[in-house]
Amino acid sequence: MTVLVTGGAGYIGSHTVRMLRDAGREVVVLDSLEMGHEEALLGAELVVGEIADFDLVTKLCRERRVTSVIHFAAYKSVGESMTDPFRYFSNNVGGSTTLIDAVVAAGVEQFVFSSSAAIYGSPARIPVTEDLDAHPESVYAETKWMIERVLSWIGETRGLRSVCLRYFNAAGASFDSRIGEDWSVTTNLVPIVMKAALGRRGPLEVFGNDYPTRDGTGERDYIHVVDLADGHVKALDYLDSGKPSLACNLGTGRGSTVLEVLAETARISGREVPHVFSPRRAGDPAIVFADPSLAARELGWTARHGIVEILQTAWTWHSTHIDGYGTGR
Repeated sequence: MTVLVTGGAGYIGSHTVRMLRDAGREVVVLDSLEMGHEEALLGAELVVGEIADFDLVTKLCRERRVTSVIHFAAYKSVGESMTDPFRYFSNNVGGSTTLIDAVVAAGVEQFVFSSSAAIYGSPARIPVTEDLDAHPESVYAETKWMIERVLSWIGETRGLRSVCLRYFNAAGASFDSRIGEDWSVTTNLVPIVMKAALGRRGPLEVFGNDYPTRDGTGERDYIHVVDLADGHVKALDYLDSGKPSLACNLGTGRGSTVLEVLAETARISGREVPHVFSPRRAGDPAIVFADPSLAARELGWTARHGIVEILQTAWTWHSTHIDGYGTGR
């Protein structure tokens, strides 16, 4: 009973692979290494290849007796998706559809999908619940929603049971600082804050300081990457118990503002984070955070770590791996 993890050498994937192995599960990773790092796998088995390679995927699933798939492999820059939409539709939709076709052909019956809260767009209400209509506002978000729909129909027509995990703002690093986020390929707030604090970039641009929040800056739900990894393990446990397909949020149920993130980073690091204020970006909502009660009820999952642990582990990781994997400081 092997778990195939696509994109397992990436940020969230590598933390999940580690947790699966620690739980005693047999794991094989499929990753092109375009964005991932073999060092992040800490010795887990790696097959270098593409999710769009039907023959490779079916052969791998049959030879390794794969019973479940966790699918992370995707491009994930919102901005890039708007300037190069065909790249995102080709990889995130075309590649994922071929992957799903291949694993079903190989007899796999369980699939966990790395989706995104971005499918909600600017949500109609807060906290965000799963019954809100999808309203993607970027090509990236649209690709995630399209694969959720593909999985729903393949479940209806081919019996593939799936869990789609719509997570909010992934951040942090492992608590022993062995694996973390590659800040050279991300536009997420926390690694950019760390880069600014470490003097590896100019001042952080804070978009908007006139929102109706505690301090005027945008408020978001940040979730520790270790908690996200735990959510994927629990999603597999859920499917192993024979339960039906599910889509649910993974979040903490509370938000932190940009200025709160900067202040806590300064406290942890002993360094002020240089920043400047710019006008709001079009389409950015003031406040977004999850209602995670469905995941608690169905998966038995709740986030255990908050913004302090997120920033502490991120600071330790980035300050000791200043140029990423294999370099240290």
